[in-house]
Amino acid sequence: MRLLLLLLTFSCSLTAAERLPNFVVIFCDDLGYGDLACYGNPTIKTPNLDRMARQGQKWTQFYVADPVCTPSRAALLTGRYPIRNGMSSAKRAVLFPDSARGLPPSEITIAEVLKRKGYATAAVGKWHLGHLPKYLPTNQGFDSYYGIPYSNDMDKVKGKTNYKKAAVDPYYYADTNDFNVPLLENEMEIERPANQNTITRRYTERAVAFIEKNQERPFFLYLAHSMPHIPLFTSKAFREKSKRGVYGDVIEEIDWSVGRILKTIRDKGLEKDTVVVFTSDNGPWLAFQTHGGSAGPLRAGKGTTFEGGQRVPTLFWGPGYVKSGVVSEMGSTLDLMPTFAALAGAEPPQDRKMDGFDLSEVLKSKSESPRRDFHYWTKGTLHAVRSGPWKLHVMQREPVNYGKQAPMDGPELYHLENDISEAYDVAADNPEIVERLLAMISAHEADTADSLPDQLAERIVAETK
Repeated sequence: MRLLLLLLTFSCSLTAAERLPNFVVIFCDDLGYGDLACYGNPTIKTPNLDRMARQGQKWTQFYVADPVCTPSRAALLTGRYPIRNGMSSAKRAVLFPDSARGLPPSEITIAEVLKRKGYATAAVGKWHLGHLPKYLPTNQGFDSYYGIPYSNDMDKVKGKTNYKKAAVDPYYYADTNDFNVPLLENEMEIERPANQNTITRRYTERAVAFIEKNQERPFFLYLAHSMPHIPLFTSKAFREKSKRGVYGDVIEEIDWSVGRILKTIRDKGLEKDTVVVFTSDNGPWLAFQTHGGSAGPLRAGKGTTFEGGQRVPTLFWGPGYVKSGVVSEMGSTLDLMPTFAALAGAEPPQDRKMDGFDLSEVLKSKSESPRRDFHYWTKGTLHAVRSGPWKLHVMQREPVNYGKQAPMDGPELYHLENDISEAYDVAADNPEIVERLLAMISAHEADTADSLPDQLAERIVAETK
C-alpha cells in the first residue's frame, strides 16, 4: 500500500512538472511607446497593465520588425523579417481588401509549431495577413478565428465620419456604419459592417471563453485588438471616461480587457502555467493627432524607422516563468517564436532562415539578451541598423501616414543610450562605427536576397461583364 502511494505521488508530480506553458499574446494596433501609465502617460489610466508591469517584466527596448501593420504581424507569427516571406513591399505598405495574396501557406507560424506539441490554438481580433480563405488563421495553424480580416478603417463607405475634425477634436466619435469591414468566424462572414462599438468587449469575451474551454490542456491565444487604430470606438461603459478623449477611452477599455483575461487565468489557477505578452504592432499614427497616440520621448511614429515607429511598449507576465523587473535589454517580436518553442520543448523551423532569438532565460532570470543587433525594414527596403547602442540610418521616411522617403545628406548615426530621441547625429565624429554598420547593412541585404516574391502588390482583378 505504501509503495502504491509513493508511485501515485510520483506520477502526479511528474504530470504537474510536464505541464506545458500556456501562451497569450495581446497585440494592440498603433499603440505608442508613451500611451500607458506605466510608460509615463500622465492622463490615461491603465491600472491592470501597470500591475502587469510590476508583477512581470517591463521592456524598454523592444522592437517590431516593421512600422506598419501587415509586415509587423507576419514577423511576430513567423519569427522572420517580413522581407524574407514577401510581406514587405515597396509597392504597397500593407494588405488591402483588394489584395490577392497574404502570408504564404509555406510559412510556419507559432500556432503551427505549438500544435505539434498538442496545443489548442485560437486567433481573436485583427488578422491582416490575407482575407481570402487560404490565408485566414484557420489555414495558418489556428483551430479557430473570430475577428476582422484587415484594418478597421478599410472598406470605408460614404458617410459622415470626418478625419480632419477627428484630428483636432479629442472627443469626436465616428460612425461605425461608415466602415463596411466584415466580422468573421473561422472563414464565414457573420456581421457586416462589424459593430465596432462593442468589438473590444466581444474580442475579450471570446478570449476568456477560449481560456475556460482549454484550461485542462496547453493553449496559445493570439488576441490582436483592432485598436487604437483609427477610427476609434468604445463600448458605452468607457465613453468619456478618460482625460485623453476618445483615444484614452479606447486604451482604458483595452486595459479592462487585459485585466479580465488575467483574472480568468488566476481564477482557473493557471497563473504559474501561463506566459502573457502585451505589445503593439508599431508606433502611434501621429498624423491623426488627438486620435493618434504618443511615442513619449521617442522620435516620430508609425510608418517610420525612427524609434517611435518600431520601439513599442512591451510587458511579459507569468509568475511561473517571468522574473519581475525592468528589462533594458534588446528584444523583438521576432523573438517570440523561438522563445515560446524553447519553453514548450518544441522545435522552431529548421529548413529556413530565422531571425529570432530565444529570450526564455531573460524572462526567467533577467539575464543578458542574446539579441545584440536589429535591422529596421519598411516598404521592402532596409532603412537602418542598430548594433549595441549605435543606430545608423541610411534611409528615412517622413512621419506622416506611411511616410514618403525623406531626403538625407548622408548616413546618420545616433547613440541611443545617450540620445533616445535621435536628436544628435554623431556620424562625423565616429567614421569607424559608420563603416562597421554600413558593412552590417550590406551583409544583411545579401542575406535576404533569396526572399520570397512580393505578396502585397498583387490585386484582385475585377471581372468584367
